[in-house]
Amino acid sequence: AEMTNLGLPIPAGFTITTEACNAYLGGGNSLPDGLWDQVLEAMKAIEGDKKLGSTENPLLVSVRSGAKFSMPGMMDTVLNLGLNKKTAAALGALTGNPRFAMDSLRRLIQLYAKIVMNVPAELFEDALMDACASADVAEETDLTAEQLEGVADRYREIVRDETGQEFPEDPYEQLRLAITAVFGSWNGRRARDYRRVNSIADDLGTAVNVQVMVFGN
Repeated sequence: AEMTNLGLPIPAGFTITTEACNAYLGGGNSLPDGLWDQVLEAMKAIEGDKKLGSTENPLLVSVRSGAKFSMPGMMDTVLNLGLNKKTAAALGALTGNPRFAMDSLRRLIQLYAKIVMNVPAELFEDALMDACASADVAEETDLTAEQLEGVADRYREIVRDETGQEFPEDPYEQLRLAITAVFGSWNGRRARDYRRVNSIADDLGTAVNVQVMVFGN
């Protein structure tokens, strides 16, 4: 936010405050009244030409924590949020790089399922290694777009088998559940242990930063 106010070229985003987190945690893990409407308004402000869920020019966002004191590696983050089968196809067409789009999709499913749905990460790693073995390649960077699409489908099966639920295709449902997952990670065991070791108070809560994605893959 400070870099944005200085006029630096920072991807658009918004912050949900620690106050909202504490209200969520103190209210039986439900979003405080009016918060979701504010999130929807804030999304409109950062969308521009891109739209969350668009099948022509899809917007993807990251959802990250923002505690008052740095807690590296302790809090949860979800990347590539907004992807599903249709938006991934649109992203591939828009960039002329369907492999990049499918790689981003399989990364979302893996990270989202781990953070939001509590699916063990090793199940996805094993499935990815199986896909590499079947394709007779050394690592996932050698998989084609079609093969990565198959990995994403296998990831969906893992989610279904482990949770009895489908991976959410609705980008706004992804967003809402990711926000609550980051709020909830404030009370995760790793975070509590870290605060105890570093003498950080338990009642501060974490902010949630929603920001337009910058791709590292």
